[in-house]
Amino acid sequence: MSLSTARPLVSVYNEKSEEAKNKAIALPAVFKAPIRPDIVNFVHQQISFNHRQAYCVSDKAGHQTSAESWGTGRAVARIPRVRGGGTHRSGQGAFGNMCRGGRMFAPTKPWRRWHRRVNINQRRYALASAVAATGVPALVMSKGHVIDQIPELPLVVSDKIQELAKTKQAVIFLRRIKAWADIEKVYKSQRFRAGKDQGLRRAFRNIPGIDLINVDKLNLLKLAPGGHVGRFVIWTESAFQRLDKLFGSWKSPSVEKKGYNLPQPKMSNTDLSRLLKSDELKKVLRAPQKKVVRRVRRLNPLSNAKAMLKLNPYAAVLKRQAILATRKRRIARDEELAKKRGITLPDDSPVVKTSKLLKRRKDMLAKVKSGKPKAPKKKKAPAAAPPAKK
Repeated sequence: MSLSTARPLVSVYNEKSEEAKNKAIALPAVFKAPIRPDIVNFVHQQISFNHRQAYCVSDKAGHQTSAESWGTGRAVARIPRVRGGGTHRSGQGAFGNMCRGGRMFAPTKPWRRWHRRVNINQRRYALASAVAATGVPALVMSKGHVIDQIPELPLVVSDKIQELAKTKQAVIFLRRIKAWADIEKVYKSQRFRAGKDQGLRRAFRNIPGIDLINVDKLNLLKLAPGGHVGRFVIWTESAFQRLDKLFGSWKSPSVEKKGYNLPQPKMSNTDLSRLLKSDELKKVLRAPQKKVVRRVRRLNPLSNAKAMLKLNPYAAVLKRQAILATRKRRIARDEELAKKRGITLPDDSPVVKTSKLLKRRKDMLAKVKSGKPKAPKKKKAPAAAPPAKK
């Protein structure tokens, strides 16, 4: 919904840019219509097709010569070639789109679908959106218009300015209403267009960037040039009052358009952040889940030692025993192999070192065991006799 609905009354300004007393006008309902840039852009694109005129190339173009293919067997392409001799043109290819002087590929025809039909309800929706957007300062400024000095938006002036007949008077009026800065921007760059008035054609027609439209013949191509909403509009008092009859409201239909009401907005309040934070919505919604549950990476315990120890802590002991057993078998095998071959291994050989270490450890264990006194064996208490059966 338009932001201008916060101000239900609109002031009227005279030709001297003074606010007229006791002339406030109620804001027409069309300024509260939903602003749909997507519909405006689509309708603008379709309507702009209707200005096109049919065009095509001549059906004789590229074929206004006598040419025939030489056929096969002459080591040249089979494209038709110009007849005759004694000139550069003879023997040159013709007719094909790859030939100089030939026709174009897929010659254009006049029976293309040049125009587009747009549903009347879509056109009215787009026009209502474009009019509503002219009352939103943010949209008008985003379009590039310089409106920071004007008294208010939408800007309504009295019908007395329709008496202006000279361009000099129109320039004075625009300077007084603080709209001349927007015209100066048009002088600098013709890409920007500004303003709209009902009537006053002789006074305003020589000022660049200004289009004059009758309120009964509002045109989307002028209200939203390029398919972008938010054009700066100056309304006369009588034209502004006539908008309610043209577009109607949600309760009363339009007087000029049979059975037409303004489009209903999807949201009555467009402040979405305020809606989401309201207490009424928070009551019916569940509390947010702030706990973050992260996926645990599963490791293969057969190939990952840490995962195996987590499942079976005794796996480290078994692995160590297996390593020691493998080493013991390898030393015993090397020692036996050396004995079979009759080789005396040197003292620094790993086999000799390990065997000496094991022997020394065995002797130390035996010595420790022999020095310890043997603990007396505890006698077992006799088992109690089972009770005699009667």
